[in-house]
Amino acid sequence: MTKSKGLLLVYTGDGKGKTTAALGLAIRALGRGKRVLMIQFIKSPQRTYGEKIIFDKLGIDMYQMGVGFTWTKTPEEHREALQKAWAFTKEKVMSGNYDVVILDELNNALAIDRFPIEDVLPLHEVLDLIGQRPESMHLVITGRSAKQEIIEVADLVSEIQATKHYYDEGIPAVLGVEF
Repeated sequence: MTKSKGLLLVYTGDGKGKTTAALGLAIRALGRGKRVLMIQFIKSPQRTYGEKIIFDKLGIDMYQMGVGFTWTKTPEEHREALQKAWAFTKEKVMSGNYDVVILDELNNALAIDRFPIEDVLPLHEVLDLIGQRPESMHLVITGRSAKQEIIEVADLVSEIQATKHYYDEGIPAVLGVEF
């Protein structure tokens, strides 16, 4: 029996729910006996997130490699974190140890324009990794502002739009909903 070709799924757009969609996919894949990895490019291990708590209990590998929002740390701190996250990602994806890999907020990282990132997270390397990953591996990339080059090679692109959001009414992030 041959394994099927892995898919590239991209969840992008300005609406809420991109990471949440990927989390649901991870749960579904685990339920089907798939080995799942999630790497978060922006979220920091210094904060506690509900998905990390439950994934640890379920046995889904999850790594938070970022240092938070781009305005919370220096460009040097972000660049160093992105460089480490990218090296870690390449190693994990090419290890062949996973059936599903979720690169959460990779689109956001690739869209950073407050400081240079191309030398620590080159788009051409991301595209190479997409093409060279193990053949049956499903790859999920989330985050706003997906690069056109990634959209073009994706098997599925879902753009999540904000129609209405409670942030606009001054309601802050909600425990159990956002984190």
